[in-house]
Amino acid sequence: MKRFWIVLTVMLPTFIEILDTTINNVALRHIQGSLSAGVDESTWIITSYLVSNAIVIPMAGWLSKIFGRKNYLIFSITVFTISSFLCGMAWSLTSLIFFRVLQGIGGGGLQPLSQSILLETFPKEKYGTAMAIYGMGIIMAPILGPIVGGWIADNFSWRWIYYINIPVGIISILMTYLIIEDPHYLKREKLRIDYPGIIFLALGIGCLQIMLDKGEREDWFESKFIITLFVISILSLATLLWWELKRAEHPIVNFRLFKDRNFFFGNLVMFFTFVNLFGSIILLPIYVQNLMGYTAFLAGLVLGPAGIVQFIAFPISGKIVDRINPKIPLAFGIIMCAYSTHLMSLFNLQAGFWDFVYPRAVLALGMAFVITPLAAMTVAYIPKEKMQDATPLNGVIRNIGGSVGTAIVTTIVSQRTQFHQARLVENLTPYDIPYQIIIEKLNEYLSIRTFLPPENPIYRELIRQAQAIAFNEAFWILSIAMISMIVTIMFFRKPIYKKKGGDADAVH
Repeated sequence: MKRFWIVLTVMLPTFIEILDTTINNVALRHIQGSLSAGVDESTWIITSYLVSNAIVIPMAGWLSKIFGRKNYLIFSITVFTISSFLCGMAWSLTSLIFFRVLQGIGGGGLQPLSQSILLETFPKEKYGTAMAIYGMGIIMAPILGPIVGGWIADNFSWRWIYYINIPVGIISILMTYLIIEDPHYLKREKLRIDYPGIIFLALGIGCLQIMLDKGEREDWFESKFIITLFVISILSLATLLWWELKRAEHPIVNFRLFKDRNFFFGNLVMFFTFVNLFGSIILLPIYVQNLMGYTAFLAGLVLGPAGIVQFIAFPISGKIVDRINPKIPLAFGIIMCAYSTHLMSLFNLQAGFWDFVYPRAVLALGMAFVITPLAAMTVAYIPKEKMQDATPLNGVIRNIGGSVGTAIVTTIVSQRTQFHQARLVENLTPYDIPYQIIIEKLNEYLSIRTFLPPENPIYRELIRQAQAIAFNEAFWILSIAMISMIVTIMFFRKPIYKKKGGDADAVH
């Protein structure tokens, strides 16, 4: 029973924090109107949160050592809750962006801390169950974010997307204080503050996150701003790696964990998994709304059945991982994820509602059978006393994977649409018979109308067709990237679980 309360305590704030990474996306137009902000300016509401969140995540283990994990967890939830209230009270775009930075700082520690607590709460032979619970939170939250955010913004006020965090935060603080305890090996330590590590980490991760978020709008390396961010990020991260491995007395990021084969390949697969997940989550609603004319509600319904599939599939995957070699469900999950995005690459403009629902449901099934065994195998050989160093690294890899996936697919769609538009225009000549037939029918239509359409319907259809081809190519690339991860399975060591009557941590 105590284990149930621990799970509820750590997953409640984590779910809300991850929800906040996507809940703002559909409410931006409401915020723009309320705060008199432009489109480009308002995107900083999302970017500011992602940047501060990404910087704090890899520091979570180090901060836990300094303040004590329980104290740091309470502090994180408190900052997240207070800043959520302030976001709802924001009186200008500048104030909202500032409070979003604070919200990201507070939320940054919640993902890795909840994962490490779950892994310590469950014995190694139950890691599959633990990671199934965690996986449900980190996968379902970003899916539900746009749906919940759109409903709140349309029916109430955009400010309530922040206010809903307040009661959850207060309950979480009380539950953490009463239920969570630090194990004996995680007591507070007096460490010298790694100032160079903090600076290099903030510059490297911060500039990388901004570059990925703004790259498409700025035309990538055609922009001096993006080039500057890229150079600063690469130099800072390279210096951080050297400093933490060679010079830091108490490293803020424990890169030595990557010497563990499972940890290295686990994070590699996790990176591409979230590239696939976020890439498809971004593309599918845009496809059905922009190309098929679906309303926001119908677009949400396309994603809805996937949540039901995940709700069923994650507990099943946890039980399976606890009983058999995790490599088997992992291989199945990778194949399903790749197959789902392959199905999406076959979309056409005559597709029906269920043609979109089915691939998304397949992806949901695949994600359940990737996340659960992968999370269990990644930390299978990490000692429990180092778990708080491992889970922040795992968390930042997931976040960067999601950002890279979003950046890749938006760039592919934008650039390939232009390419296909140019190629399709080549066929619109007076010598093309289908083109002549369409022009004749259009002239007949316009001859009986008293007004001209606002846009040439032929050109509008050409753009629609070019975009559809570009979307299909983006889905195809996601599918290829995902299936390439199947080769990594042979490099994982099978987890050694406790034998009956043996020592649960004998592997260490």
